[in-house]
Amino acid sequence: MGQMFKALIQNDQAMTVVVTIVLINCSIYITSNLVIYFFKYDFGGSEWYNSYTLFNTFGGAIQILAMMLFFPVLRKVLNTIQVFYISFASAIAGYAILLVLMFTNMSNIFLLFLPAFFIFAANGMLSVLTTVFLANTVDYGELKNGRRDESVIFSMQTFVVKLASGVAALVASVCLSICNLSNDTSETAVAVETATGSVVGLRMTMTVIPIAGLLMAVFIFHKKYILNEQKVEEIAEEVRKKQVN
Repeated sequence: MGQMFKALIQNDQAMTVVVTIVLINCSIYITSNLVIYFFKYDFGGSEWYNSYTLFNTFGGAIQILAMMLFFPVLRKVLNTIQVFYISFASAIAGYAILLVLMFTNMSNIFLLFLPAFFIFAANGMLSVLTTVFLANTVDYGELKNGRRDESVIFSMQTFVVKLASGVAALVASVCLSICNLSNDTSETAVAVETATGSVVGLRMTMTVIPIAGLLMAVFIFHKKYILNEQKVEEIAEEVRKKQVN
């Protein structure tokens, strides 16, 4: 653990990517933790659990499709950083659409597929890209610190995912507590009438907070990350020369 944090502190690019991953995952996980309560208390209806399952199935399929198809297609015409920004724009647009739909009298699950498409597609591509960017920091760290912390740096990805999951679970728990909503998510649980303020609080937590987190992530990444494709190739070449000598 100490070696992991030492490698992270000494590698500013790895630190940037790790902070970005934490913010992205916290944003996405907050929504994923609360979406079942949205279907139960807000979307409602006696078939709310079936709607939730259908929504999740669609979202999961889009996420896999984004990783296997959308990302390779975009990568043919754009560099990784450009695809990264497009993914951020897609996620934020999806959350904005979701927020607007939440304040309409929606009753059709298929309307929610539109924001789900943008959010889940973005999440799929961001998952690939953050792994790529983290890999780019290995050669950078070796050139800067004279030590290759490959295994240590990649172990951070699991750590930060767990960290983001914990933070998101805490935010979701606080939201439910403040909004006085039960955390019973069993299929047999009956959707109940809730106060307008409780529903609004749930809506804002699962959309506005993630948007803020994503905006913070893209700001930090844009200001701090310098490893574009040309820079990565230059560093890799320098590392190869150093290893030969």
